Amino acid sequence: MNEINIIRAVAEEGYQISPEAAELIKASDVSGLLLEYVLSTIDESVFVIEAEHIDLAGFAASRVEGVAGATDVAGSMGASSESAISEEDRNVPGSDFGRDSVSDEIERLSVSGDPFLPDAVSGPVSDAVSDHVSDQVPDSAAGSKFVSGSVPGALPDPVPASGAGSDPVLSAPSGPAGRANSASGSGNSLLFSAPSPASRDRPFSAVSSGRASASSSSSPTSVVRSIGGPNPVTVLSDITGHSTCVGEYMQFVQYFRDRYSRLSEIIRGRINARPIESLKGRSFRRGRGEKGSEEISIIGMVSDTSTTTNGHRILSLEDPTGSFPVLIRNSEKELFELSSRLLLDEVIGVTGSVTNDGGLMMASKIIQPDVPNSALRRTGAKGKVVLISDVHVGSAQFMEDSWLNFLDFLKGDSDSEALKKMAGEVRYLVVAGDLVDGIGIYPDQEKELTILDVYEQYRKAAEYFWEIPKHIQIIISPGNHDAVRQAEPQPALPERIREHFPPNITFVGNPSLVDLDGVSILIYHGRSIDDLVASVPGVSYQEPAGAVLEMIKRRHLAPMYGSRVSIAPEKKDYFIIDPVPDIIHTGHVHTLGVQRYKNVLLVNSGTWQAQTEFQKRVNLMPMPAQVPVVDLADFGVTILKFDE
Repeated sequence: MNEINIIRAVAEEGYQISPEAAELIKASDVSGLLLEYVLSTIDESVFVIEAEHIDLAGFAASRVEGVAGATDVAGSMGASSESAISEEDRNVPGSDFGRDSVSDEIERLSVSGDPFLPDAVSGPVSDAVSDHVSDQVPDSAAGSKFVSGSVPGALPDPVPASGAGSDPVLSAPSGPAGRANSASGSGNSLLFSAPSPASRDRPFSAVSSGRASASSSSSPTSVVRSIGGPNPVTVLSDITGHSTCVGEYMQFVQYFRDRYSRLSEIIRGRINARPIESLKGRSFRRGRGEKGSEEISIIGMVSDTSTTTNGHRILSLEDPTGSFPVLIRNSEKELFELSSRLLLDEVIGVTGSVTNDGGLMMASKIIQPDVPNSALRRTGAKGKVVLISDVHVGSAQFMEDSWLNFLDFLKGDSDSEALKKMAGEVRYLVVAGDLVDGIGIYPDQEKELTILDVYEQYRKAAEYFWEIPKHIQIIISPGNHDAVRQAEPQPALPERIREHFPPNITFVGNPSLVDLDGVSILIYHGRSIDDLVASVPGVSYQEPAGAVLEMIKRRHLAPMYGSRVSIAPEKKDYFIIDPVPDIIHTGHVHTLGVQRYKNVLLVNSGTWQAQTEFQKRVNLMPMPAQVPVVDLADFGVTILKFDE
């Protein structure tokens, strides 16, 4: 049973499998039976099947019991049947019935020198294999995100993230292994894992598919936790309490595999793609494609972009089987314009024709994951949800008077009957990060603070939130100024902070997906907007919804790895937009933006902080004290201003 079949079988059952575990199963003489045993005994709470989840002793014992049972039945059928069965057993590995049959079976399940069993590789054998690692990796494999082999010096030492309550994570690679400064530089092409015996013989590791529930937007989403009552809140996706990042190199590979697997599955529903390795060194028949050649499709992660001397663009696409160059001609205006907006590390599909020598694809179409045109909006909910972010309590520029006016509105204390009526319909308040200004976020920040202790900042914020009517359910997600790890995805605020706040608040991580009485809202603070503004033509801070639009076209909240956003390499990519939500709520850039795209409402809420010295230097004009209020029934948006 080859590894591709193992991965496919595991994916059909809703799991992923690590390369080590797949190699261990593949190495068995009875790999099919071993895989069946693993899938029948694995704990349902496991997301990725690792080598330690494979109980070889238990499998050997089950086979011995099974064959012994068959022998008992044969004995009752007569001597001739018993003889026949015994003869058949001689051709089945592991059918011996000796005193050490279990241990013998374990030995048969392994391969001589199996790296996953104790003391399997030792001494000069191990050294000899290590000496020839570089000879085992073809040129096309060098720098692959999906390679599980090791390149000495490819990554710097792990650096723990800063921030209160931070977890140890790996910082983005820098120097020779990092991202090039120009847009034409290579992506994270040196994200290798630490040396592992499994990677020495086979440099590439196939991507394992995600759970079935993550493969399409129509799939059910598991519930993390739920809060009942007249204004129910269901948390559907949240990193809090589920972080697996401990700073190991292999986690980079696992992270990119999960990203590729889930996004490629979305694209695969729209095109019939083939593995990249199938294109190399073969001829393609004449057909209806460019210049009569056959048109084919591939799906890959953008690992590099460059421009030819004639002004054409070349993309390097990578999948678990290899990499392949794709040419986009400047004469194809729309296609060339789309290619100029592509980002390193995003997953796309490409259709085109391959040159006669099988060394280059001439693109005729680029497919992004995007939101399907058939995306339907949920209906039936009533009331309003208020979307805010970037409160920045503790800052000298915190607009307290405007904030108090906002609290008066929520309490129904207004001279306007229309505002009183609207306030009575508010069921939810969602805060997308930066509740406080924090400490040490940027140099000399203390000069712009009125509260110098971060915990005092949160205590002051808690006082404000105690004034909000108790029937309003509040959801708070952190941002880069909050007291959590700086690397994303970020967990919810710690208990030491949460204990000061009222009980009608649900604290979630960043990003997180919540369901508010049937309306799904994807909450993300929006740090990646900085990357999108710097990399995508036409995206600006003054129109932040345009940046969110770029996210949803890529079905990913932070498509560029290793740039301004520090991303912890979790086993699951929490930034993938799947399922498609009704509303995406972001903040971070202190400007207001509202846009609709294929029945998805995109909202970037403003701020409660006036222009800071830093914003003056970069000529950024914030839009403070402007609050979008969304009708849950028809998703109509009303902007309320509290700065007047």
